[in-house]
Amino acid sequence: MGLEFVLIIIGINIAYVSFFTLRLLMVIKGYRFAASLVAMVEVFVYLKGLGLVLDNLDNPVNLAAYCIGWGMGVFVGSKIEEYLALGYITLQVVVDSIDMEVPTKLRQLGFGVTSWVAEGRDGPRLMMQVLTKRSNEKKLWKHINEIAPKAFVISFEPQQLKGGFWVRRLRP
Repeated sequence: MGLEFVLIIIGINIAYVSFFTLRLLMVIKGYRFAASLVAMVEVFVYLKGLGLVLDNLDNPVNLAAYCIGWGMGVFVGSKIEEYLALGYITLQVVVDSIDMEVPTKLRQLGFGVTSWVAEGRDGPRLMMQVLTKRSNEKKLWKHINEIAPKAFVISFEPQQLKGGFWVRRLRP
């Protein structure tokens, strides 16, 4: 049991912790059924990996491999979730003028925009809330930077959605 065994332990833990990370994020974002399916695979991989390590505790290299695989699994799992881009994102956009072309342009690009005039320290500002799938987040940021490069933008993830004229189009 040499390098090949150590690599197997690392690989199993990368897989296990990646599944663990995905399952956790799926539960948080409301994908409970999919999270349950991932959990079944996760626990199988976990038990196999743990069994290998527990049967070979006499070698500290195996424990180190387990720890290395765990850390790499957190990274890989978060990258997979980032790629899947589960859920939705809301951007709150503040423009330093009352230029009503900004929400119009964003709507023409297919984004749902709610806008209103707000009072800032230096006078009236245009406020907008824009909801989109996380998979479209980078495009939305790009468009905002092109249309209103000086805009102040805050990004957050809504927990639940209800109503709105295009929510039915958003549901997975």
